[in-house]
Amino acid sequence: MVSVSDAEAIILNLVQPLNSQRDTEIVDLLAADHRILATPVTSPLDFPHWDNSAMDGYAVRYKDVQDSNAEQPAILEIVEEIPAGYQPKSTIQPGQAARIFTGAVMPTGADTVIMQERTRQEANHVLILAAPTKSQEFVRQKASFYQADTQLLPAGIQLKAQEIAVLAAAQCPRLNVYRRPRVAIFSTGDELVTLEKPLQPGQIVDSNQYALATLVRESGAEPLLLGIVKDDPVALQETMNYAINNADIVISSGGVSVGDYDYVDQILESLKAKIHIRTVEMRPGKPLTVATFPPQIVGVQSFTPVQQPTLYFGLPGNPAAVLVTFWRFVQPAIRKLSGLAEGWEPAFLKVRSHDELRSDGKRETYIWGRLHLVDGVYEFHKAGGSHSSGNLINLAQTNALAVLPIGTTLISPQQEVQVLQVSNS
Repeated sequence: MVSVSDAEAIILNLVQPLNSQRDTEIVDLLAADHRILATPVTSPLDFPHWDNSAMDGYAVRYKDVQDSNAEQPAILEIVEEIPAGYQPKSTIQPGQAARIFTGAVMPTGADTVIMQERTRQEANHVLILAAPTKSQEFVRQKASFYQADTQLLPAGIQLKAQEIAVLAAAQCPRLNVYRRPRVAIFSTGDELVTLEKPLQPGQIVDSNQYALATLVRESGAEPLLLGIVKDDPVALQETMNYAINNADIVISSGGVSVGDYDYVDQILESLKAKIHIRTVEMRPGKPLTVATFPPQIVGVQSFTPVQQPTLYFGLPGNPAAVLVTFWRFVQPAIRKLSGLAEGWEPAFLKVRSHDELRSDGKRETYIWGRLHLVDGVYEFHKAGGSHSSGNLINLAQTNALAVLPIGTTLISPQQEVQVLQVSNS
């Protein structure tokens, strides 16, 4: 049995990120949200594109107004009005000004903007009632935000609304992004049925496949759903063979314990997989198989076939254990594989516990619940009801897992506890 920290290190060391030369595709900007940028982006445009005004006011020469005040205002002739989107026609000479609006191009000759609240207009003249603090005040200078042909965005970042806006402003209609990792998912067990079938005694609905498909999509990957596989070694081997030849990562749930019908590990060995982990010192989630296969030709259905090693996760069958082990180990692996340069590691916080948290101290224990902001401080609230690994119901609305280390049997109310933030936080 390996520790949780050792298991994390083993798994993340096994992950080989997608290749920036072969594992990419071109997408339109509006289809690029939450995709991972595969190559750095540059733009031929400066930002701002030209010197422009940061205020509604008057474009002036600093020399003309540097000594202005309410008692002795500078009086300047207004020679032009410059709205946004208009190309100035005049050159500002000594004793002149231009009426200007926010975002408008600065006219030649002017170097400063006086905000309109510090002025008074009389006919075609403006009185400057307060001097600017410096030259260039309220002027956004060309290229002060970004200089053309330098790196605008680096590779390895996830594109969200703010990056999409930057790329649109830079006139980048198409982008080179990493393909989505392909993750095969199947569940094992004679007791499992699909959700549309009436339940017979002893049967349960395969909820794990739905949970895992959602989690895989949230992690930025594409799920390949292979359904339910009965506790039959032949059927299980056929499904595994198909999965490892069509996916970057394979996730199965169930069949990894020590029961008479738990065949996953022995079939992995027969398929020449290298098993790196069989059990982990955690609750829930002790039975966890992690294995690798030699490079396979993957993705024959949806993208160009490439040689890629396949990572296999054999998760426990109980629903709570499936979710906890996915959040703790599988999600970081998918995110690292996806090409993210950073930020794929599990995210932990130290917060205050609202409730008493208990463990037997023998294994690292994960207790699910929610983070709430109370008086400006995050507080962990334990989910009500049984914290059995088979209780799926009280996992609803979970956004954090409290972590009790080995040897810790009690966290008292208001005591600090480490929590793992999970994907739907």
